[in-house]
Amino acid sequence: MKILLVEDDRTIASGLEYSLQQDHFETLLCYDATSAKAVLSEQLSELTLCIFDLSLPDGSGYELCKIVKAQSDIPVIFLTAIDDEVNVVMGLDMGADDYITKPFRIRELLSRIKSVLRRYNKQAQTQSNIELENIRINTLEGKVYKNGDEVLLTALEYRLLLIFANHVGQVLSRNQLLERIWDVAGEFVNDNTLSVYIKRLREKLEDNPQEPTLIKTVRGLGYKVGD
Repeated sequence: MKILLVEDDRTIASGLEYSLQQDHFETLLCYDATSAKAVLSEQLSELTLCIFDLSLPDGSGYELCKIVKAQSDIPVIFLTAIDDEVNVVMGLDMGADDYITKPFRIRELLSRIKSVLRRYNKQAQTQSNIELENIRINTLEGKVYKNGDEVLLTALEYRLLLIFANHVGQVLSRNQLLERIWDVAGEFVNDNTLSVYIKRLREKLEDNPQEPTLIKTVRGLGYKVGD
């Protein structure tokens, strides 16, 4: 299992890297946001988990977490010297899976890592099929079925559907959707393009695209799937 560790304190980074490797994790170590972004652009699909220091010399762990969560569902743990509730809530709201404050014990961090990975593995086993009315998403195969028949979606359409499926009952604003899909498959997505992709999804999945019951518009707020 490969972990991306981003920590600008080289002493802490060296100790963490050694401990992770002793625990049989493969590590990729970066000291700043720029090098971390390069790794994410080239090797994100190979990563099992990311550990981001919150304060970096050229950016922040928030920024890196946003990039990861826009393209993947791998877990993210934040490291920070800031023991502040506002920062904790902000990190978790962005999709971080855990948050540990410096100074910390190595064994505690390793325990947190294993706990997060167990949770993700359990979710992967139980959520390989997601049901939305007459739509079934097989996440292991990356395929979508309507009434048992496969529906062919583009990579971005599939990602957009997954975002809705993972937020059933929640109203998602256009900005929230754009943040999550802006660079999937290297495509630039603006507000007009988002409208096009939602229209295409409806045409492929709805019984009556003009009166959608799956992807519903919440006037003035955004879109929602489910009650």
